[in-house]
Amino acid sequence: MAAIHDLLAQIQDEALRNRIEQEVNKLAKTKKFGLVFEEHLPECVYLYDMPIKLGTSIMLRNSKEDKSIYIVTKIEGSDVICLKKDDLREKHTFSKAEIVRVAEFGEPIYPYLKPIDEVCNAPESSLWHTLIEADNYHALQLLEYLYAGKVDCIYIDPPYNTRDKDWKYNNDYVDSSDSYKHSKWLSMMKKRLILAGKLLNPSDSVLIITIDEKEYLHLGCLLEELFPNARMQMISTVINPKGNRRDNEFSRCEEYIFFVYFGAASISSNGMDMLREKTDEDVLDEDSNKSVRLRALLRGASNHGRRKDRPNLFYPLLFDANTGKFLGHGPVPDIEYDRNNYIPPEGSVAMWPIATNGEELTWNLQPETLMEKHRKHFLSFSKWDGKKRVGYYLSSGQEENFYNGLYEVVGTDDDGAYIIQLKSAQKNEVRPLTIWHKKSHSASEYGTTYLNRLIGSDKFSFPKSIYAVKDTIGFFVANKPNALILDFFAGSGTTLHAVNLLNAEDNGNRRCILVTNNEVSDADSKKMLKAGLQPGDEEWEKNGIARSATWPRIVCSIKGVDVKGKPLSGEYIDTNIKMKDGFKSNAKFFKLGFLDKTAVALGMQFEELLPVLWMKAGAVGKCPEIKNDSIPSMLILPQNNFAVLIDENCFAEFEIQLKNNPDIQTVYIVTDYEVNYRSMVRSLNVKETYQLYRDYLDNFRINHGRD
Repeated sequence: MAAIHDLLAQIQDEALRNRIEQEVNKLAKTKKFGLVFEEHLPECVYLYDMPIKLGTSIMLRNSKEDKSIYIVTKIEGSDVICLKKDDLREKHTFSKAEIVRVAEFGEPIYPYLKPIDEVCNAPESSLWHTLIEADNYHALQLLEYLYAGKVDCIYIDPPYNTRDKDWKYNNDYVDSSDSYKHSKWLSMMKKRLILAGKLLNPSDSVLIITIDEKEYLHLGCLLEELFPNARMQMISTVINPKGNRRDNEFSRCEEYIFFVYFGAASISSNGMDMLREKTDEDVLDEDSNKSVRLRALLRGASNHGRRKDRPNLFYPLLFDANTGKFLGHGPVPDIEYDRNNYIPPEGSVAMWPIATNGEELTWNLQPETLMEKHRKHFLSFSKWDGKKRVGYYLSSGQEENFYNGLYEVVGTDDDGAYIIQLKSAQKNEVRPLTIWHKKSHSASEYGTTYLNRLIGSDKFSFPKSIYAVKDTIGFFVANKPNALILDFFAGSGTTLHAVNLLNAEDNGNRRCILVTNNEVSDADSKKMLKAGLQPGDEEWEKNGIARSATWPRIVCSIKGVDVKGKPLSGEYIDTNIKMKDGFKSNAKFFKLGFLDKTAVALGMQFEELLPVLWMKAGAVGKCPEIKNDSIPSMLILPQNNFAVLIDENCFAEFEIQLKNNPDIQTVYIVTDYEVNYRSMVRSLNVKETYQLYRDYLDNFRINHGRD
């Protein structure tokens, strides 16, 4: 407002000035509805690989005070003479070592993908996932060129803006002292969500965003503003059952997930309501709920389950002392009988219904009913730990469902108990609730602990549970075995790990694209600066998120080993998939770079653009490689489902090659002439064609920075 009043003061006509001031004051007092924030805060990306040239924009590498953008006007040896962009009156001189080239958001950029590494654990498979190390805004601009309207599911876990230096804006950490903390967060999110919306399939797709209480109100308003024609829902999910202590406040145990539905997007039920574990004793009315929920054999004290309440339900269960196999039960003792005096039959051990605090409880079933359940194969037990097994059984209501044909037997356990699941048609009747509470969603046990097993501790803070992510995206891609899934706040790479697990469970072919920057923590940054290292140095980059956490996790989970090469132990929950077996999967690691548009137009950077062409054609098969100094007249790549005509004089031979390779459905033709391009395309029987390099250059010249 101060700037407006300064401008008003320059109006010479006093009557006009007063009138305008009155109207401005009225507007200032008008109550604003909806989300109000500073939307046009500056943001830029550091281009460490790009040379410093005349006319380019630069910033100081590590200045906390000076975040100004300078324009290079002269280069003298190692010195660079610049003018400040918003004040061209004074010259400034910096050494090349203390500056870095930058691109402001809104400037035309010409991105490419620089191969860094790959993991191939399924050479026979054409499915390749991708990790892109980049500022996600520019990565989204590239992805819009590649996959506009083709993405089935976007899942993101953005920074929560906790004000504890958990994220950066414009290359500097945001903390509690920043008066623009909300505006910066919203400005950052809005720019990226606009691009994300262009990637999603408008007829059937979903945008999923996790958030905590710091920004969930603002995020909800922003989503309603950006996607007014979409349907939106928010659920609450328990991710920390122990609670995150807050002094003088309630301990927080949950966070929130926004689901934005586009077109006909809908949920595919997984047979669970997401609130109750299927082995909970306290269940819904079984006659109205058709999910398979086993009832716990042990009765709780709060349910009149003490020995003194029901002495006829207090008796020992007998198990083989070596194998733990269920053998039956012992006698019901008198109420005064000391259970410690009981001697089980030779070779067996007795297990009584005892609470963890030592209190004597009871079983839910009388001995005769227990054995009847066993004979019907409706009594099951958990794994033997040498002393005890937890018991479960199918209640009478669930038995009725079984005999009515709602369930199917998919196997038996070591005790002969049926392994039962809902028939596929019935699973769809169980709708997930808007409050989720699953043990497997605990971020501590199945996020942090899992990640530490793979890559070691202290590499990444607060990763999501792999099962929480799998369940969340599974609701929307379970019936889409070829879904394209994107996470542009990839963090430790949980989303790709979860997609691989989904594919392993149902033999799916879902493809995942991850995007993450390579930020180092504030603490590591200070240590490396003290050691004389700078952003962009190899040692610095090695400590960033992408290279120390995201990529190592991808490689280890696919190979089934930890970072030291030791095979992983255990199985993924509710599956028979052993972690040491890894996944029959492949992934390619790229870093986003930027090209000179003139060099592109002259065809001098075909090698750099080849991975972009590969991804645009669907990232099928291993990414091809070629050297700029050995470019052939054409590339025929049936294993990648695309071809490139580089010398248009060879079109006749190119056309013959395509007829001999009908699997090729994406074709790129290098020509400067629109007429020639149209003439060649007319004679080709393929699904998609693109004119190089015009298609690429026009896209990023025209579409940069637009909303």
